[in-house]
Amino acid sequence: MKDLIDIHTHSISSGHAYSTLQENIQAAMEKGLKYYGLSDHAPEMPGASHGIHFGNMRVIPKELNGLTILTGVELNIMDPKGTVDLKEHTIANLDYAIASLHIPCFTPTTKEDHTQAYLEVLKNPYLKVLGHPDDGRFPFDVEAVIKQAKQYHVAIEINNSSLKPDAFRVNAKETLREVLHYCTLYQVPVIMSSDAHISYDIGNHQYAEQFLQEQNFDPELIINYHEHLIKEYILDPKRV
Repeated sequence: MKDLIDIHTHSISSGHAYSTLQENIQAAMEKGLKYYGLSDHAPEMPGASHGIHFGNMRVIPKELNGLTILTGVELNIMDPKGTVDLKEHTIANLDYAIASLHIPCFTPTTKEDHTQAYLEVLKNPYLKVLGHPDDGRFPFDVEAVIKQAKQYHVAIEINNSSLKPDAFRVNAKETLREVLHYCTLYQVPVIMSSDAHISYDIGNHQYAEQFLQEQNFDPELIINYHEHLIKEYILDPKRV
């Protein structure tokens, strides 16, 4: 099955990534992707861009040489209330938002806090993907979160960088086995993402794809392979 999309990618505007948007777009074309999305880190990540950066993303072309270009953001979940670090009107003008827990923005506390943070952020009307819910440093009630994702029509990310042999996130495979179990049970789609911080990694879902195959996860629930799921979960505006 052909992998059509990569929407969790970073440019130099994230502060700790190493390629320009133009370099990333070129890499997406070379990989044969149909959809490329830029999701730089939101402002509270050290080194990230100001909110104005995201407000001006309308200048980015929507299509180049057959590649659909989507504008997004990787929001930082800031607290158990699900607070994120970009104004709602700015998020509303982007094509999509991913929300993730990052240690520079949320110090790990308790399973209850992490669960609550996920449950609350999933209510955000502009959220389309829950980013890398696989880091063992942030244990959470997996079933409760997947059920909430189902209710609010949010996809679950299978993050390729989390599954690399040199990944810094902890016990990702163990967590993701449980995540996939409940995604199957509740029929919640997943999306493979590179989390690329350099252009050479754009569209690289090698470890994510391998892991999904090893777990015998239903390919009909993998957004990357299906235009109708890409439209439903990523392209269509969220209901607000």
